[in-house]
Amino acid sequence: MLSKVRSHPYFLAPQKPSNPNYPLFVFIPGMDETGKELMYIQTAGLEAAFDVRCFVIPSDDLTSWDEMTEEVVTLTQIELEKVPRSPVYLCAESFGSCLALKVLEKFPQLFTKIILINSASSFHRVPWLNLGSLLFPYTPQLFYKISSFLSLPFLANLSRISPAASQALSESTSSAPKETANQRLSLMREFDINEKKLSHITQPVLLIASKDDRLLPSSAEAQRLNNIFPNSQIITLPNSGHACLVQNDVNLYKILLSANFIVD
Repeated sequence: MLSKVRSHPYFLAPQKPSNPNYPLFVFIPGMDETGKELMYIQTAGLEAAFDVRCFVIPSDDLTSWDEMTEEVVTLTQIELEKVPRSPVYLCAESFGSCLALKVLEKFPQLFTKIILINSASSFHRVPWLNLGSLLFPYTPQLFYKISSFLSLPFLANLSRISPAASQALSESTSSAPKETANQRLSLMREFDINEKKLSHITQPVLLIASKDDRLLPSSAEAQRLNNIFPNSQIITLPNSGHACLVQNDVNLYKILLSANFIVD
């Protein structure tokens, strides 16, 4: 019997067993991740220093930015009520970074360290993406499935990812129903943030940007966000595509170590 799809976002603990004595690490993935397989790859290694929770948005979930923001905050508070701890990390990639910015705008003190990876907050400044999102509802279903496969070279440097990661990325990009993909593209078009509020965030912010991102101007966006946050630093990945965390030569735990972003 097929299990019933969960109708609300939830936290997934990708590493078993989790360690409640470690800092809580909340990971918000990109918009193409309605499944879990890619999250295991992206967060591999973090269990050495963190108690990781991945924010999973079920494929039938069509909630707004405000509703998703509340879900992230509520789930985080539930975890902290179980085991109070500090610091609390917020890490987000692409679409997830937009959601993380919404969380920071409304709940600026909940997280003590922030990591944003190839933030999609530049989406509305990329004309061809905006035009494509407007035309998306008129795309035939068959072409939607084919285009998901064709988008892989834009998402990652395929020569630098394993066969397992390539399969997980391919399945992830095609797993969401067309209605869900259209709704999340609409969210990206309407995304905006109060930069003045973000400029009051004094917690450390790590901005990770892929130099070879073919989907979004991630390096330029990292520079823009760096000018907003008063306590931020940038790490540039010279040979990485947009979905950098699936690459063999990219390990988030090692990046955090190199940036002195892990509290002893």
